Amino acid sequence: MNFQSAAPKIPPRILCIGMPVRDLTFRIEELPERGFKVNASHFEEICGGNALNGAIGIVRLGGRASICGPMGDARETSSRYIFDKLALEGIDTTHIVHMPDLVTPISNIMIDPSGERTIVTFRDPELWKVKLPDADELLADCSAILTENRCAEFCTDLCVEARKRGIPVIVDVDRTMSLREGLLTASSHLVFSSEALQATAGVADDAEALKKIARLTPSFLAGTRGAKGTLWLDDQHNLQQTPAFPVHTVDTLGAGDVFHGAFALAITENQELREALRFASAAAALKCTRFGGAFAAPQRAEVTALLSQGRSASSARTGQ
Repeated sequence: MNFQSAAPKIPPRILCIGMPVRDLTFRIEELPERGFKVNASHFEEICGGNALNGAIGIVRLGGRASICGPMGDARETSSRYIFDKLALEGIDTTHIVHMPDLVTPISNIMIDPSGERTIVTFRDPELWKVKLPDADELLADCSAILTENRCAEFCTDLCVEARKRGIPVIVDVDRTMSLREGLLTASSHLVFSSEALQATAGVADDAEALKKIARLTPSFLAGTRGAKGTLWLDDQHNLQQTPAFPVHTVDTLGAGDVFHGAFALAITENQELREALRFASAAAALKCTRFGGAFAAPQRAEVTALLSQGRSASSARTGQ
């Protein structure tokens, strides 16, 4: 017996770069008008932020995740709370950079009956001045980087080095991106929200926006559109579409981040792009069926079951 080949495979480690956030979530019947008050039917304190949420999605699906980025003072209540939550999820926090006397980001999140969320966030401007640890330390045993374009100021150089070493860099673009932005070429995969995609390209059409940006970068390009699914360009720059999974949505908080985490994991597993996007869509859809932000992210077996159901339905429709 070949004991070496029978040994369990070590899951890929994905470095998630961003700012962890302490989230105060309220379920409300409707958003209050200016100057009005409303009562919440439920309150929950969790933690979030794009990178942290993506990391939760990754570990729930069987990968390993490390968090890197700025947080407030180590003595701060929010910092200790977030560290405790990350430890319970098995997420590596050794690369987080505490910045003395600063405040960890905090969000007030209101979720209405449709599952849509309205968010107010405070991020201390001084946090953007963070200096990340040495690249050799961060990229050792790193299978991919997952980051967001708002962190470009402090992570672009690291992403450039990662690409030189053949490490995939997946960027969550959820706000307008400069067409001269270094992450356009310091990435392997750019996944935009529809709003950020159109604003970045200056084109009010997702398909045309993708094609315009494709002239500026060799990266894989996609645009997520919630319940409308995901548009993306294949190797020949032909437009492709991955439909969303129809589910009863109660909470969209963290769904996009779970999508990006699942997609990054699929890339490290060498899944074909079409399958990687279906995998990510299934993970995000399941998250939307539960309250709790990314802490409602699904386990791998749940995603596999939903994908199987989707294939069975597709086969039935085509008579295969």
